[in-house]
Amino acid sequence: MDLLERDLRNLGRVQAPRGFAARVLAAVRLADSYAEVETPIGPYFLAWNEGGISAVMDASIGSERFEKWFDAEIGRPLTRVASVPDRLREAARDERSRHRLRFDLRELTDFERAVLMKTLEIPRGEVRTYAWVAKEIGRPRAVRAVGTALRRNPVPILIPCHRVIRSDGLGNYAGGSPERKRAILTFEGADPDQVETLARRSIRFTGSRTTGIFCMPTCRHARRTQEQHIVSFHNEREAREAGFRPCQVCRPAALAS
Repeated sequence: MDLLERDLRNLGRVQAPRGFAARVLAAVRLADSYAEVETPIGPYFLAWNEGGISAVMDASIGSERFEKWFDAEIGRPLTRVASVPDRLREAARDERSRHRLRFDLRELTDFERAVLMKTLEIPRGEVRTYAWVAKEIGRPRAVRAVGTALRRNPVPILIPCHRVIRSDGLGNYAGGSPERKRAILTFEGADPDQVETLARRSIRFTGSRTTGIFCMPTCRHARRTQEQHIVSFHNEREAREAGFRPCQVCRPAALAS
């Protein structure tokens, strides 16, 4: 028996290195890894594969619940590892590095992915409404569907669905309770109390008498307007009839709940 024949006979008895199968599945995006990562608002579980980040969840729920949720919602094998890659850890800690992130959202519909990618454009410390998102993605009548898509967001925090609100208040949050949403917005520099006060008064936009431009109230340009120059509007028509033009940065749209 020559050496080659002996090696072939022994091939069936060879044991793959520990974790080899999981690494192969992850490399072809048929499995994911996850680990706990520290963020400015506490520890989160972060799952990823070669295609990008696939899930994020508050680590206080425990690894068992996270794994069960992942199995039910994502449906791929999930392996806990010691730590996340450095680039993902940096993105979790510092929003300025998040523009380089990729996301694996293949389990979502095209519409749901469009909603989440639009949500990525909302700046820190600002909020937009469901109606704004719907209009921006070319589906202005799909306001309720936008809310449903946001509730399915598997990557809260990194895809900031907490920055999308109802026209009559803050609304729900895919990453936890409404109180959690309020806390994150406050941490980012938004003022949830002011947002809700304006909503109760049905004030949808604010304009600047000096520029003649109207904005979403949390737009960075609106927040720089001195109080004596601020004028409030209940809807887009009212602002336009007063001679104001829409901000090209926040792109205000007609609102609905």
